[in-house]
Amino acid sequence: MKKLVVLTGAGISAESGIRTFRDAGGLWESFRVEDVASSEGWTANPGLILNFYAKRREELLRAVPNEGHLGLARLQEFFEVEVITQNIDDLHERAGSYHVLHLHGELTKVCSTCDPSYIVTLPSDAPYIHLGDTCPLGCQLRPFVVWFGEAVPAIEQSIGIIRQADLFVIVGTSMNVYPAAGLIHYLPKEVPIYLIDPKVVETHANKKITFIQQPATIGVPMLENILRL
Repeated sequence: MKKLVVLTGAGISAESGIRTFRDAGGLWESFRVEDVASSEGWTANPGLILNFYAKRREELLRAVPNEGHLGLARLQEFFEVEVITQNIDDLHERAGSYHVLHLHGELTKVCSTCDPSYIVTLPSDAPYIHLGDTCPLGCQLRPFVVWFGEAVPAIEQSIGIIRQADLFVIVGTSMNVYPAAGLIHYLPKEVPIYLIDPKVVETHANKKITFIQQPATIGVPMLENILRL
């Protein structure tokens, strides 16, 4: 069975009602990156950050997977599908995808500020953490999210997956956020690439790409038809 590797970004979840960060009306129009997505922001005002991600979890609880997520899950019948996502939501998993690697962390989890190996999944009926909530070592819990300026621990694993791809699909990402945007350069030269996005996306890669200029809910079903031929 051929290995189909998929790189997804905010665009695939936007159609499920998850607000993006960079688009018009996105979260960065309401919040400064430095305040809610950096270690400096955490040091300055951890309460603001805890509240910010609590609101994101509330948003996620109301969201459901769309045809983009569901279509990628359906492709598992025909391919060995590995999803590498820049998103911190769990919509791929809820759609039925078995192999999902989160580059930037997971909204439904928290970790310790002093012990990175201490990671806890929050129950859906209690999706909040507060100042004073600590790990067994007594350190404050924080969102299990990679903030700007922090290392991306899963990037090496992602590179290994990309190098094994027989097919590569990009869905709903601007290809402007690094190191994720650089993953395409690790792809073997002969591997076919399909890029699904309603906007024109510049990959900065000297590779042949089949563009499907549609939102994920339309583009992924179109891709299913193409790959099943």
